[in-house]
Amino acid sequence: MHDDEFSTETALDAASALHRVLAARTHRRKVMGQEVLVPGQLGEALHLPRIIRRLQSKQQKQRELGLEEFQDLWPTLSPATRDKVLDRIGWYNPKELDWEDKRSNRRPLPDADT
Repeated sequence: MHDDEFSTETALDAASALHRVLAARTHRRKVMGQEVLVPGQLGEALHLPRIIRRLQSKQQKQRELGLEEFQDLWPTLSPATRDKVLDRIGWYNPKELDWEDKRSNRRPLPDADT
């Protein structure tokens, strides 16, 4: 997915999914001698709550600012993280689907090089 493919709605879906993906990561930490699992804090470090609030704003300018911030953040994510987010929001590239995949219910495009 390229940056310019995001709208405010899809960016909001992706930002929310990214927040859940990052929060699902846990870390072991010793607290008072006990080893505990704590949720990941990377979402907060990347300012995802602020981006999500802006994307949900009623003001167009705030939504555009949130979209711009998300588009700046997206390319910095690892390919594995981006794939997890896209999978969570159900985004797929129809050109990469198997012919047998039900989502590929389309006619094949003629190859430009044939």
